[in-house]
Amino acid sequence: MVKQSAVASLIVLLWTTPVSAQTIYPIDRAEILAGAQFDFKVELPGPVDPAKLKVTVNGADYAIAFGRSATFVDREDGKEQSALVLRDVTLTTPGSIAVDVSDGTRQRSVTWTVYDTGPRKAKNVILFIGDGMSPAHRVAARILSKGISEGKSPGKLAIDDMPHMALVATAGSDSIITDSANSASAYATGHKSAVNALGVYADRTASPFDDPRVETITSLARRRLGMGIGIVTNTEIEDATPAAMLAHTRRRAAYDEIVEQFFAAKPDVLMGGGSANFLPKSAAGSKRKDETDYIAKFRDAGYQVATTARELGALAAKPATGKLLGLFATGNMDGALDRKFLKGGGVRKFPEQPDLTEQVQAALKLLSRNEAGFFLMVESGMIDKYAHLLDMERAVYDTIMLDNAVRQTREWAHARGDDTLILVVADHNHPNSLVGTVNDDMGTAANVPLRERVGVYEQAGFPNYPAADAEGYPARVDVSRRLAIFSASLPDHYETFRPKLDNPNEPTVKGGEDGTFKANDKYKDVPGVVLRPGNLPAMIGASVHSGEDVILTAAGPGSDGVRGSMDNTEVFRLMVDALGLAARP
Repeated sequence: MVKQSAVASLIVLLWTTPVSAQTIYPIDRAEILAGAQFDFKVELPGPVDPAKLKVTVNGADYAIAFGRSATFVDREDGKEQSALVLRDVTLTTPGSIAVDVSDGTRQRSVTWTVYDTGPRKAKNVILFIGDGMSPAHRVAARILSKGISEGKSPGKLAIDDMPHMALVATAGSDSIITDSANSASAYATGHKSAVNALGVYADRTASPFDDPRVETITSLARRRLGMGIGIVTNTEIEDATPAAMLAHTRRRAAYDEIVEQFFAAKPDVLMGGGSANFLPKSAAGSKRKDETDYIAKFRDAGYQVATTARELGALAAKPATGKLLGLFATGNMDGALDRKFLKGGGVRKFPEQPDLTEQVQAALKLLSRNEAGFFLMVESGMIDKYAHLLDMERAVYDTIMLDNAVRQTREWAHARGDDTLILVVADHNHPNSLVGTVNDDMGTAANVPLRERVGVYEQAGFPNYPAADAEGYPARVDVSRRLAIFSASLPDHYETFRPKLDNPNEPTVKGGEDGTFKANDKYKDVPGVVLRPGNLPAMIGASVHSGEDVILTAAGPGSDGVRGSMDNTEVFRLMVDALGLAARP
């Protein structure tokens, strides 16, 4: 039986694979917000005489352009390679920037664009991220929550019923396929980066904590305008998407250090799972490698701490609550299907986990007390976790949960005069497709194989889920005509064509000491099961991300910039423009 920890271990191994470094950071064609801080670095392929090194910015010596000199590293990492490093620089004049580097024998040039923003349009910005949310998830969520008859649903999802829409490209600096780290980092910083990297350009050094940093929107919003900052998720709070809003490291799996960076950043609201890396090493359930108690440190710094939905509601209602840390599970929180209906996963261990809607409601109460406005990132992160495990029903229910959170937020914004830019987007895609229905009633013979009951075209008809409740959830997923959602990226696994009613799906297990995976025999004897040979390397035990564009929808001041085809770095630019965050020269 594949454990999520085993899948995570494999993914971490892949994430830590070295990537080819660029020569100059920021990289060629980088777009830089006027006044945003970034690290400037030149990596030289061999040892260089500093007297022969010439670095210019628009023809002037770099020290004049940046206002100070850099540190020259003769032998970086003790190797025969030199480097020039300058931390926390800014450029305030919009325009094209040409950076030229020569060491006497070699030359390299890159061009950057420094851009301005107009006057502030929005008081607040709320970025909703459906991690790994594919179009198939959105369509399935609409059908399950709104129903469908004669080809039409009687209602729309809140995430779709927004005035502006665009397709967003997601590739990273090192690959056409992104992970949640560099994709969320593009939203948070406006810079491309490599797989595994958060708020940094992945350089060649061994340390994952000295890579060239780029400033995040949370830092800019607080530094420039004194705005409130909130991060809400239902994954581990240290996971890539929430971490990208605050942290800087090339190694997204560095949870202990990410918690330390959270504490240094001190956002006003920080909520999710992942308490294991806040607890001291000797505490039950801890995953920290030291004895630092970060829950105690946050308390000492003035934070109220919630561990259940009841505590969260009570603390959010108190006018005196200024800063809030919510940790509702040692690992990932459980999705809507398990919490509300099946009681699988970790619900028995953590029975009072809040819904994402409750987390968002609490965050809005606290953050709206800041007269300067706020930036809030909300992630429905388990969509991605379930999609990796080919657990389509759970992924769809968490898409419905995201939609509920967006709907209540839009109502909140409308009641206060629509002063808030609201964006809804996936960070990357999964190769999932809705191809029809699985029809247990197809044919009269009881022995018709389930594979032959997959109805396509007119045979698909419509599913027969019961009418959804007030929150948009059907009470059952094990109906006789179910949506058929399949992935194009597969490990070897047994396809049961049925929802997993006990616990989240575990399609594979470790196959041996070589670290490869094999199909999980747990499902081998399910009636109608089909052994599906995978199309992924044997080292991969789960479905993987895909490179298609994702959907972005938006409403509120500044949302008119959402249109056509965009790049993920442009989402950052939309947000900082709505807030007027550029510095003036």
